[in-house]
Amino acid sequence: MQVRGHRRDELRDFLMTRRARLSPADVGMPDAGRRRTPGLRREEVAVLAGVGLSWYTWLEQGREINVSGSVLDAISRACCSASRSDGTSTCWPASTRPSCPLPRMWR
Repeated sequence: MQVRGHRRDELRDFLMTRRARLSPADVGMPDAGRRRTPGLRREEVAVLAGVGLSWYTWLEQGREINVSGSVLDAISRACCSASRSDGTSTCWPASTRPSCPLPRMWR
């Protein structure tokens, strides 16, 4: 049980820090002006990943929900530009890294 909580905490911390590092320009979105905090808004990450805002928010808050590998992969593509030559994402925390390779267009 403690391991699951640790993984949620690790994923939460990762999502928050990765989102803060990205600007709208980094992901090809127009800059909407001044922001109170650096980085993308949760809404922007959800749109880029093609997931619901509530779902992304719950993940970032570390709530105890079940998430599919395809949702994690979509968020990985939205938040990470780095990938290995074999197509797997290199930016996920080791204990939560999706096992599915990135589609060819994201390599």
